[in-house]
Amino acid sequence: MPEQKFQWKNSQIRKQIEVLTNDLAPTVVLKDATYLNSYLRQWMKANLWIYEDRIVYVGDNLPEQTSDMEIIDCASKVIVPGYIEPHAHPFHLYNPQSLAKYVSQTGTTTFIGDNLFLLLQSNKKKALTFIDDMEKLPYHFYWWARFDLQTEVHSEEKVFSHDFVRKWLEHKAVLQGGELTGWPKLADGDDWILYWLQETKRKGKRLEGHFPGASERTLMKMKLFGIDSDHESMTGKDVMNRLKMGYTTALRQSSIRPDLEKLIKEVQDAGLKVYDHLYFTTDGSTPMFYENGMINKCIDIALDCNVPAIDAYHMASFNIARYYQLEDRIGVIAPGRVATLNILENIDNPDPLSVMSKGKWLVKNKEVQRFKDDVDWGQYGLEPAEITWDLQIDDLQFSMPMGMKMRNAVIMEPYSVTIDSSSNDLSEHHDESFLALIDRNGEWRVNTVIKGFSKKVQGFASTYSTTGDIIVIGKNKKEMLAAFTKMKEIGGGIVLAENDRIIFEMPLLLNGGASNEALEKVITKQKELSLMLKERGYPFDDPIYSLLFLSATHLPYIRITPRGIFDVMKKTVLFPSIMR
Repeated sequence: MPEQKFQWKNSQIRKQIEVLTNDLAPTVVLKDATYLNSYLRQWMKANLWIYEDRIVYVGDNLPEQTSDMEIIDCASKVIVPGYIEPHAHPFHLYNPQSLAKYVSQTGTTTFIGDNLFLLLQSNKKKALTFIDDMEKLPYHFYWWARFDLQTEVHSEEKVFSHDFVRKWLEHKAVLQGGELTGWPKLADGDDWILYWLQETKRKGKRLEGHFPGASERTLMKMKLFGIDSDHESMTGKDVMNRLKMGYTTALRQSSIRPDLEKLIKEVQDAGLKVYDHLYFTTDGSTPMFYENGMINKCIDIALDCNVPAIDAYHMASFNIARYYQLEDRIGVIAPGRVATLNILENIDNPDPLSVMSKGKWLVKNKEVQRFKDDVDWGQYGLEPAEITWDLQIDDLQFSMPMGMKMRNAVIMEPYSVTIDSSSNDLSEHHDESFLALIDRNGEWRVNTVIKGFSKKVQGFASTYSTTGDIIVIGKNKKEMLAAFTKMKEIGGGIVLAENDRIIFEMPLLLNGGASNEALEKVITKQKELSLMLKERGYPFDDPIYSLLFLSATHLPYIRITPRGIFDVMKKTVLFPSIMR
């Protein structure tokens, strides 16, 4: 079992005992509540005593000491554990604080998050300080440690020095290794990845896979390597196969894979009766997807699919806490646990009336409370992007014979470029555009043509990408340069240029990869960007994922990466990047 990061001091425990023995008043009492007892799998009646951030008593009695105590009548209410997102990508235009602040209002107060952004875009020491400091906020943040970057970069060994990986794995807030997007390397004999899998197991932590479309043989092979869970089931059959092999398995409802209803119905049709080794995830969805909440929406779908209510709430809390060996702290309403809970109007409505996290009211009777959760991003090196070089027309030379064709928002296929790409403008009568990936520091570039992105986007520039390098797309080189110049001026972000005007800008002032604005504002800007791109011919649902995954080598078939155009299936660079 991994070392716990949330510890009470001796003096705090003594005071908690004084509350229990009626020598000290609780800070909050929830009276006559119906609560979910996860160990008995029953809805039970009780009074809950809370002292500061810990539940100290659950039972029939009321405290004798009542000085300065807040008492809330919950006779007609239901109390469940705070909801947990077990697979978050917390720098996805939003940032961890803005995401947590917004979705906690609908009950999701614990996040187990990806460290990829911190690996690629933060100072190593400051990244570890950052995850320490996030625990000071009134939410629960845990993390995972990557063993691969899901792209091809220059000098990957500098990012993944063995000492640095070890420091991540040793950190109390890190619960697992993964997600293992680089499993083909492992299967092909990469013993360094196997070494880190073994180290993770030795430290008593979990391993998460990333196995979309994996065969039965591959899943078994990954089990032998020690993988504990996977979140990439796309059918009920996928779910059942993983459960048969002993995987803890996620049911996903995300902006790019809104599969939850389908998955539940298919596993029910397959005869599933026990949900103990399943949990929900929204898998790092884009901001708009969270407009009405996060895990609360998953519970709602499950209830509509006639999943037993206790199982629906357990897949949002207890199952996750138990899997990650956290149930002695969170995910359970019981003595000794952190006071992180949701008060519901009734069992059938997972949208909470009140939300408490770490003993603090975040929402009370539908009113969002004021509390301090500001983050000084600059102290972690997350500041506006400093781009000290200029993009020149000579950087926009396109002569590569092979381009990238979008099968959908995220799958890219190779195709032969037949248009004349030597001119400064491309026709708006077809869907081929110039595409360049350019080093953040201006050292290299990769130029090609992308088919299927749009017919009428003249100039587009973005620092939002897998690696934090710069994406430039468009029909018109002059407008592409204008978009880049504006993007540089605002300190990184996403910019659209058209007919000598900047028609859209979205500053992403955390190293060009995430916004420091409230999530409500980010949602508004994403809606505006999506509408403008679709008006100009973007044919798919999610342009944000298209940007993010242009360089992501865990998806087929070809990618534009810092090393060049990369064939994912053959694991080779087809056309290398060139120096500027």
